[in-house]
Amino acid sequence: MGGILVRDAGRRPAASAMLLISIAVGALALAGCSSGGTGGSSALPPVIVDLGEVDGTTVEVTEGGTIDLTGDDDTYAAWTAEIDDPDVVEFVPGRDDGSAQFNPGLTATAVGETGVTLDNGETGDSVTFTVDVVPKAAGGS
Repeated sequence: MGGILVRDAGRRPAASAMLLISIAVGALALAGCSSGGTGGSSALPPVIVDLGEVDGTTVEVTEGGTIDLTGDDDTYAAWTAEIDDPDVVEFVPGRDDGSAQFNPGLTATAVGETGVTLDNGETGDSVTFTVDVVPKAAGGS
């Protein structure tokens, strides 16, 4: 019985070392996947705007960001846009690809200000607002 204890005790340091190495390798792998630091993601969260509340307002968005136009669950694909300065924002129509529904939106392509008029061909609804695209903050975020 004593010999078995000695043999197990001899294997424990090796097993412990292997466990510590595995933990260290796992921690390094996870650190490589984190989004912090200079190599992290630069995706901006969308600005959420309700179509029922945007008329007559100004919406601010960061260059490269998006505006998600919500509030129309039935005719979201029927909205079209007239943009005064198409160099500042680009319209993205709503759609249904069969597996998901996507709200209409705007993509901020350049710093500046532009008027936007959205019309819904099914309901006859129309909203007009201003989009103010501001520069990204220093550091690229």
